[in-house]
Amino acid sequence: MAAGDVISFGPFRLIPEERLLLRDGEAVGVGNRVLDVLVALVETAGEVVSQRDLIARAWPGVMVGDGSLRVTIASLRKALGDGEDGARYVANVTGRGYCFVAPVDRAAAQPSASAPLPPLPEARSVPKLKLPPRLPRMVGRDDAVEALSMLLASRRFVSVVGPGGMGKTTVAVSVAHALLDAFGNAVYFVDLGAVTDAAVVLSAVATALGSSVQAHDPLPGLVAFLAGRRILLVLDNCEHVIDAAASLTERLYNDAPGVHILATSREALRAEGEHVHFLTPLGHPPVREDLTAAEALATPAVQLFMERAFASGHSGALTDADAPTVAAICSRLDGIALAIELAGSRVGAYGLQGTADLLSNRFKLLWQGRRSAPPRHKTLAAMLDWSFNLLSDRERRVLRRLSIFVGVFTLEAAQAVAADDQIDAGDVVETIASLIDKSLVWIAPFDGITHHRLLDSTLAFAAEKLAQAEEANAVARRHALYYAHRLSSGAGEGVAITIEDVAFAAPYLGNIRAALEWSFSPAGEAAIGVELAAAAVPLLFDLTLFIECGRWCEQGLAALPADEEGSATHLTLQAFLPAAAMFTRGNGDDVGRAVEAALNLAETRGDRVYQMHLLVGLGIFLTRIGDFQGALRVARRGMAVAEATASPGIVATAESVLGVACHLVGDQLGTRRHCERGLAIAEAAGAGQVAFFGYDHEVRALIALARCYWLIGLPDRAAETARRVIDLATHRDDPVNLCMTLIFTTTVFLWRGDLDEAERLVRRLLGHAARHSLGPYHTLGMALSGELAVARGDPAEGAALLRRSLGVLHLQKHHALTPALHGALAEGLMKAGEAEEAAAVVDAGLALSEAFGETLNVPELLRLRGEVLLQTVPADPAGAERAFRLSLQQAEEQSALSLELRSAIGLARQWSSLGRSAEAADLLEGVHRRFGEGGQTKDLKYARQLLADLGR
Repeated sequence: MAAGDVISFGPFRLIPEERLLLRDGEAVGVGNRVLDVLVALVETAGEVVSQRDLIARAWPGVMVGDGSLRVTIASLRKALGDGEDGARYVANVTGRGYCFVAPVDRAAAQPSASAPLPPLPEARSVPKLKLPPRLPRMVGRDDAVEALSMLLASRRFVSVVGPGGMGKTTVAVSVAHALLDAFGNAVYFVDLGAVTDAAVVLSAVATALGSSVQAHDPLPGLVAFLAGRRILLVLDNCEHVIDAAASLTERLYNDAPGVHILATSREALRAEGEHVHFLTPLGHPPVREDLTAAEALATPAVQLFMERAFASGHSGALTDADAPTVAAICSRLDGIALAIELAGSRVGAYGLQGTADLLSNRFKLLWQGRRSAPPRHKTLAAMLDWSFNLLSDRERRVLRRLSIFVGVFTLEAAQAVAADDQIDAGDVVETIASLIDKSLVWIAPFDGITHHRLLDSTLAFAAEKLAQAEEANAVARRHALYYAHRLSSGAGEGVAITIEDVAFAAPYLGNIRAALEWSFSPAGEAAIGVELAAAAVPLLFDLTLFIECGRWCEQGLAALPADEEGSATHLTLQAFLPAAAMFTRGNGDDVGRAVEAALNLAETRGDRVYQMHLLVGLGIFLTRIGDFQGALRVARRGMAVAEATASPGIVATAESVLGVACHLVGDQLGTRRHCERGLAIAEAAGAGQVAFFGYDHEVRALIALARCYWLIGLPDRAAETARRVIDLATHRDDPVNLCMTLIFTTTVFLWRGDLDEAERLVRRLLGHAARHSLGPYHTLGMALSGELAVARGDPAEGAALLRRSLGVLHLQKHHALTPALHGALAEGLMKAGEAEEAAAVVDAGLALSEAFGETLNVPELLRLRGEVLLQTVPADPAGAERAFRLSLQQAEEQSALSLELRSAIGLARQWSSLGRSAEAADLLEGVHRRFGEGGQTKDLKYARQLLADLGR
């Protein structure tokens, strides 16, 4: 609370800085502790304050019982007259504390446009949807903006409610701009008018916030994504999806305490926590004959009317003689902003009195005929109908056709949809310019490109007119065809795959969805829908809208004409179906079969770009289910396909994919060769970021290299590369790729013994995976937490975490790290004294490695087998030595120097215990001297200490 704030409630005014409570301007005598409790309660009005916090506030440093607080609360209630004549101020919340329940208003000694709010501590990303521009001048709404800014600070959830055309969006945008600094620019604007299906509300909000919608029920993931963040979320135009908006806002209000919500709607959402702010009509003067121009112009309604009149070409200043006429117009229009703008825009053509006459003759009859409607609704409907009928026939037809658009549209799109054999494209441009002048079409700049949109009330009115016209279906058809052709024509080879080439279509997502819905409806044309679906699914996939992507793939394939089988359209739909399914349904056999089917189709067509896309996808699928040899074979196929394309970006990707596959099977020299070559090719060609099947392959190559460098004995370079790829993945801000990066770079720091850095990464991984509903990645984060606990000396807790995580990963068929995690679990069990169980876990891990066709983890599992055999009762030193020797041999074959060191340490310790110290020293020294860096890492420090103990 700022110094000098004045807090008002009921007949009271509280000035905390002056320690003063006034009732109707008269001071109220209350004790200091009563005043302390009152200030504490009103500062957080509407929220429960615990008894402990109130006692600490009123009796700082003094030990008192709850009885003292109850007496003070009773005194406060008496002073306020709580309970008298129905007045309620302080409520007791059993078991929790007390709550100030009366509405409060705050005013500052030096008023500002917004209530003071602490800055946002950290925001992950820039909003995906830009905040609309604030009007250069807003008439008559400054008080509303200030009031809403303060309400958002104290109430968190405010709905601006009023009829269409009242200016709700204008006010909401102004509030959002006013609070940008207070929220550290974390203000997100979502136009729900661009959403035609209530089921898409969550996806639209998640996309605007930068969250990745991965689950069939994305709400829990969205709540998790917002946990701990403090933002302002503006939901505009909620009325047509009110149930979905109410459900979302109620959940966010209850479960995401840092989220402040500003909604606009024609009716209250009736959601828990909602504070409704009715946007009142613009003030207008009384209608009387002696009204002066100065009196009239002192009201915002007349100011707005005259501004629009001047803009329409009216040149004369308002005179005393005309003031009553203008006052009558504003009064008849009930102070509704849009209606006043529309009327004012006609003054240039008809004059002040002519506009009043038109309004009276036409508007009066409609008003009398709609007494069942709420007054402001019938006024706006009549005003829009009147304005519509003043338009020329061509203007009416164009406006009616423009109502098919959802959200923003370009002039090119408007020409394609509104032009026909009677109205050519040039006529459409001219007509839109005229409609802009009449305030029926707005200019909406977006990313430096001029777009247009209809105001929501105008849109609803014009859409009703279109629905009544015989041309409604023809207009919908042209709308769907335009977006189908526009998306398809923007596609060169590979456009359906790469991120950059589809990003241009994101602003038109609402139109694309609407066109798809119409195309596959009974009134639509499935053939258009198939073409549009094939053009749209790469965009949906790029935006991580995997559920929608899969839905339209399935719809398109179901409606695919027989003569389109085997076509490029068929290939696109078939290719993105398993890509979406992998992220929403997991790693089932059906996903693998779908990838194979799409790959066969791509090979039949000779489409090498899609072959590469699908080979990458198949390799990722095989890696996830643990078929590492299969993934290696697929990577080699991909290399041959990529070389045939002669595209540096695709060749670089193929090299990286092959390098990753080599790493997983245990060929570290192959890993280094292919990954370094792929990165060099990409850098030379300027093709660093290439995404296939949802994965960034520059990121994957750097991850594999970081792990490879540690394995081959370059631990410092490994850490440097790990930090480099973390920075890169953070900058590119893709949820899947960042989680993957955090998982695999954590292993590098665990290997090095950099436990603090590993812990930071694990915490970040867990939060990020939970926020984006990436279940398998969250499970891997829990497993890494277990490995970290073992390393920090808590083997029992670590083993428990690892057991649970491995159980989940087996159920999910997510096996990329399961052999390694068996090793981590065995180590935890050994340290916990569970040698017999550790032996069984090691054997299970080796069996998995054999089944998966990988040798990467075999040296470490064999080393652990040797350690376990020395701990079992009775010990098996001969078996242990065989295990250590075999571990050394396997590590040498992989050129994994760091694993050789670990095996050598184990064998040297055993030999030393048997009195073979010289042999032990020779073995360990021979491995140790081959390292040229990483002297401060855990294993090398231990090796030096052991050599010193052996006399070297």
